[in-house]
Amino acid sequence: MLPITSTTAALAAVALVVLSITVSLHRKKVGVRIGYGEDIALMRRIRAQGNFIEYVPLALILLALAEYRQASAAMLWTIAGLLVVGRCLHIAGILTGRTPLSAPGMVGTYGALLAGAAALMFG
Repeated sequence: MLPITSTTAALAAVALVVLSITVSLHRKKVGVRIGYGEDIALMRRIRAQGNFIEYVPLALILLALAEYRQASAAMLWTIAGLLVVGRCLHIAGILTGRTPLSAPGMVGTYGALLAGAAALMFG
């Protein structure tokens, strides 16, 4: 059941583990247990992880509900694709400090949320 959501959620779980490990390892490296101290790289890692956690759960809920309600496969893959590509771009932009990556990443994420909402409201 819900194969598109399941695949997307599995990818998100792996991405979150990777983001979390990078935060933990960098915390150990710089000796900062809480917050980010003065370490900009740690701050970027924390924000990439935090931003991921802020957006992905709702997008997955919308995707699951749309799939449960039998939205078209094209709509479901559009939501999933926008989410995955958007999050990857945003993570790359946050970690490198490059707005040309993070800005389209947020647009993709917003697109996934709006497409998911549209699938539920009008589908």
